[in-house]
Amino acid sequence: MNAVLDNFDKYLIGFGYTIALFLVSGVLSLILGTALAAGRVGPVAVLRKATAVYVTVVRNTPLVIMFAFFSFAAPMFGIKFNWLDISLGKLDFTAFYGAAVVSLTLYTSTFVCEALRSGVNAVPLGQAEAARAIGLPFGGVMTQVVLPQAFRASVPPLASTMIALIKNTSVAAVFGIAEATAQMRSLNNDFASQRTVIFLCFAFGFVVLVEIFSFFASQLERAWRIA
Repeated sequence: MNAVLDNFDKYLIGFGYTIALFLVSGVLSLILGTALAAGRVGPVAVLRKATAVYVTVVRNTPLVIMFAFFSFAAPMFGIKFNWLDISLGKLDFTAFYGAAVVSLTLYTSTFVCEALRSGVNAVPLGQAEAARAIGLPFGGVMTQVVLPQAFRASVPPLASTMIALIKNTSVAAVFGIAEATAQMRSLNNDFASQRTVIFLCFAFGFVVLVEIFSFFASQLERAWRIA
């Protein structure tokens, strides 16, 4: 226990990076996932097929490969994040952070897309037809009629996707981000005799994050519950 208490600043920094990765990637994943879901159910056949192929390929690609591509291969094609250099307190957001956010966003957005698509399918077809009958274009039907109801119906699967994102941030430890898993590995190397306690402390941190998010998700689900 002394290993964690004596290095509690590293513990907080690690979970600070984890939370930052989750918040930024989570918001971007919701935005991109919503656009993909709209494309998958839209009237343009080419767009439907393109988004379906994208979702299938990315969703079935291991996340570590996404990280490896944007960390090592993407710079060879001119996709670099060297412009990112922000410091907030003891947290430094550099090119590694940018690559991690892009990897997590592209990967998670495909699961958001499928969760929202299931919600769209739960909306009665008559409502979309009625909206089109009064002259709303496809964009208006989606934003004013279908998607608001789809989000309400998709809260449980979306919450599960976001919880998976919290845990998936641990992959960033292998690619230069000093998030919680990386800090745990560092402390394990320095205090080998206390590995069990160190592991339990960091596991507890992830449990707390997941439980906090689950609480707010359940509150949102209760507020949006459809009779």
